[in-house]
Amino acid sequence: MARASTIAVLLALTATSAAAQPTPPANPPAAPATAQPSPTPAPTATPAAPPVVAPAPAEEAPPVQVIAPPPVAAPPPIADEDVAPAPPPKATVAAKPTEAAIKRARYDVAVIQALDKISAESIRFEAAVGRPVRYKNLVFTVKACERSAADEPVEDSMAYMTVESQPRSAPGKPTPPARQTFRGWMYASSPGLHPLQHPVYDAWLITCRAAAPVPVAAR
Repeated sequence: MARASTIAVLLALTATSAAAQPTPPANPPAAPATAQPSPTPAPTATPAAPPVVAPAPAEEAPPVQVIAPPPVAAPPPIADEDVAPAPPPKATVAAKPTEAAIKRARYDVAVIQALDKISAESIRFEAAVGRPVRYKNLVFTVKACERSAADEPVEDSMAYMTVESQPRSAPGKPTPPARQTFRGWMYASSPGLHPLQHPVYDAWLITCRAAAPVPVAAR
């Protein structure tokens, strides 16, 4: 009996609390949508365009017919009266005869200076052209002796000679053979140009001159 009254009281309280709560609407309003930023699309690689190949020019076919050029008209013939006579040739001037080249004056005597390097003895002597002259152990033979011509820039004397080394023969002994020491031109203005190569003696040209006339004995 007491349990039944308790259940009746709980049911009454439950009905009273349910009547006091508000009734929710049948369709509740939807919540406003929030705008979301749209994602940026990733850049895509553009494929390279293939190279453009120009088409090969088409070969032209040779023409079937070749047109010949028109013939060139020949000039009219020249009349005899239109041709002027050629002027007479000018008088040629005779060429002047060339002057003969001035030759060097030749002389028959050469003046030579010799030096003994050991004793310091120096001597000046004359050597006629074609006649050997001895100075101690040297034998000088002059082949030619000249002086420079008037048209040459330098006045000089030159002599072509040979010099042989030949010691004197000792009594009772044969003469030793001669040995050529020098052969060529000697120049008075340049004694060092073609010098005599000898360990003991030295020699050089001084000048060229004419031989003195032979005196005639008075009768």
